[in-house]
Amino acid sequence: MPLDYRRFNGPDDSVSYKRFTKSYTKSFDELRDELLDKNGKRRDGRALDEARSLFARTDMVSQAKGSSYVEQYDTKVVCSVFDPREIPHQNEFSQLGQIFCEVKFAPFSCPRYRRPAAPDAEEKALSDTLRKALEPAVCRHLFPNYQIDVFLYILEHDGACLAAAINAAGLALADARVPMYDIITSCSAAIIGDQIFLDPTESEEHLAKKCPNNELNHGIITLSMLSELKQVSNINQIGSMDVECLTKVMDILEQECEQIVPNIQKVLVMNVVNCHEQRKRLKEDSKEREAILDAKLEEWKKLIQNG
Repeated sequence: MPLDYRRFNGPDDSVSYKRFTKSYTKSFDELRDELLDKNGKRRDGRALDEARSLFARTDMVSQAKGSSYVEQYDTKVVCSVFDPREIPHQNEFSQLGQIFCEVKFAPFSCPRYRRPAAPDAEEKALSDTLRKALEPAVCRHLFPNYQIDVFLYILEHDGACLAAAINAAGLALADARVPMYDIITSCSAAIIGDQIFLDPTESEEHLAKKCPNNELNHGIITLSMLSELKQVSNINQIGSMDVECLTKVMDILEQECEQIVPNIQKVLVMNVVNCHEQRKRLKEDSKEREAILDAKLEEWKKLIQNG
């Protein structure tokens, strides 16, 4: 099989060094006790109902119509949106436009293993979930028989990568001037028994997935919402939980999604202000260049007249 010499290729067969550490042989209860300290705080100092701070910006990819970068501590995501184009291999006319989403992990993004170069089942599932979350937010009836390409690259995965991907995609669509009904935001929560970890890290998600069967409530819930319209665009659930727990988690996630909206709005307003200032500077520079050219032209005219 030919090698890709543009990237660092690891060995074909390898064993992670973590298998030889003491933490690898710890039981589920021991790993669960390590998630919280004596004061009930998480490893990064947050409370159970406290989310990580979000950093976002636009204009990350110059070739794209709109792009964004979202960072939640060690979860880093880059998204790019391109102009609408005709749906390829489409024989019938489509009244509603389509959204094509592709999610890709960087080979070094996941802490537990190296991601393969070819798309795997997790990337395909995330791409499909991202498309389902974005479709209710976009005015697809305005571009019939066309599709919008959304490419998302996960640089580092430390939990809640789907929520970060949805936030980045919504910001990139707004930066690309795609007509939308509302700003879409998303948040995740990991459930381990009677504990709800808002905006979980990768280790918290890992324990929520491998929770033993005697625990009734365990898993991960990711909710995306159009806060101004008070509508939920998509819910992604992994694991098992009863109706009471699901309702409680959804209420928490809805409140967190509403709190993210002002941050996204601030980024969009700053983008508009920066574009306005940049256009003003370009106009001033063009006037200065025109004045210099006019002065040179007058000098040449005088030289020609004086012969």
